[in-house]
Amino acid sequence: MCPAAENRDPAAEAPEAAGGRLLWRCRRGMKELDILLERFARQALPQAGAAERRAFERLLGLPDPLLAGYLLGDNRPGDRELYELTARIRDLCHGSPPC
Repeated sequence: MCPAAENRDPAAEAPEAAGGRLLWRCRRGMKELDILLERFARQALPQAGAAERRAFERLLGLPDPLLAGYLLGDNRPGDRELYELTARIRDLCHGSPPC
């Protein structure tokens, strides 16, 4: 990996580049996760602040089984930022047409 890429601050990237990169990272091993994460990235992330974008980056770094528990099951993250973010993602989906 390029050393410059390792030190990149995703929140400081141009919105188009950051959005495209995050959208690509929303593709997971489970279709249900793809739908939830991509819907959030397309609908809510463009208006999100830097802190929420960083939290989303951290969320995308989690393994699929853990993400599935947070977004599709009854598990909740202990981290307050991730807890609020996963609740927001679930709420966005529940208030929309079928996920």
